[in-house]
Amino acid sequence: MKAMTGKTRARSSARAVLALGEGEQVYLHGMLHALRDLGDVRFLMLRMPDGVIQCVCQGDGLDAREGDAVEIEGAIARDARAPGGAEVRVSALRVLASPAEAMPVPIGKGRMNLSLDTELSLRFVTLRNLRRRAVFKVQEGVVRGFREALVSEGFTEIHSPKIVAQSAEGGANLFRMEYFGRRAYLAQSPQFYKQAMVPVFERVFEVGPVFRAEKHNTPRHLNEYTSLDFEMGFIDGFEDVMEMETLVLQTILRTLSRDCADELALLGAQLPSAQSIPAVRFDEAKRRVCERYGRPIRDPFDLEPEEEQLISRLFAEECGSDFVFVTHYPSKKRPFYAKDDPDDPRYTLSFDLLFRGMEVTTGGERICDYAEQVDKLRRKGMDPEDFAGYLTLHRYGTCPHGGLGLGLERFTARLLGLPNVRDACLFPRDQQRIEP
Repeated sequence: MKAMTGKTRARSSARAVLALGEGEQVYLHGMLHALRDLGDVRFLMLRMPDGVIQCVCQGDGLDAREGDAVEIEGAIARDARAPGGAEVRVSALRVLASPAEAMPVPIGKGRMNLSLDTELSLRFVTLRNLRRRAVFKVQEGVVRGFREALVSEGFTEIHSPKIVAQSAEGGANLFRMEYFGRRAYLAQSPQFYKQAMVPVFERVFEVGPVFRAEKHNTPRHLNEYTSLDFEMGFIDGFEDVMEMETLVLQTILRTLSRDCADELALLGAQLPSAQSIPAVRFDEAKRRVCERYGRPIRDPFDLEPEEEQLISRLFAEECGSDFVFVTHYPSKKRPFYAKDDPDDPRYTLSFDLLFRGMEVTTGGERICDYAEQVDKLRRKGMDPEDFAGYLTLHRYGTCPHGGLGLGLERFTARLLGLPNVRDACLFPRDQQRIEP
């Protein structure tokens, strides 16, 4: 009888191989990323999880082709012309698996020069391109930095349901579904559940998918995206939430600088600074943009995309910041759980974070009083009976609290200068696309 003891096979690492000295023996495995055949010499680029290694084959009996999964044995040769300053002189090569067909696109090139539609239709293959892969290594670093920051601040990670009975955000942008004879929806947000967990753990966070049935086709929207959410209790005001997000961003950027330098260099991305993020009221931001750039105020209750760009431009020019918090959004455009400003109930104790011209975060202070929450539901024309489950939170007591949601794909796209949010989503879902 066999027993498992937790002893796993050593993993191949490109960085570790490149650090070895001349003549050292190595045993590698990976995917054959590209091949250049010069007759008596073949150059193989081996794609590994953390980089590529150039392997040099001479003589017969070492046949392989692009897309093969291979094991390689050889010796390190230091060569400044090779990627990373070293290559492997191959003494043995074994093909573990081979593709049935040739690659449909040139994944070995730096830029594949494909249309977005072709790129996404062949996503299983195009993600193997080093530039494409680098986007999602950076994205992984964003999520890891988010987690590390919040865990260090005493937050507990939760996992809320994605099939729900109630709308969290209001509006008609819901994916409806039949659920054993009852009406249900795909969750627009973990909002109700993270609020419910504040009296349990005080500080909670979640990384998970959210769904918006919006009929749009823009470079900034997806129908399914990943939201990085947190909620925190016993706050003195919504500014506490903004301070926490600033700390989170600082940790994310340190993580990327430390762990994703190669990917950032490959993509030509410059990390912003989050040491100090300016904040401006919604109405003041609109007024200042109107005065500075001559852009008339058309919608007094929300920011249009062009206004987001101009507000970001204004604070980049004045403060040198790629980030800006816009606070005190009108109550008319905020969800029913947003706490109104007691000094002027037309506005809420809420905010958006703009990053390089686009909103990436929405957050603020929530209503914690039962009577106040019921009253606001009614003022918005909503029936409190439809939210009986949610109101249990208020009925049986909670504390002053607030939180936010950060859109992972939007943030990644702005961070890396990608033209379309779909470029920052592994397998995008929009009106036209449900495959692959």
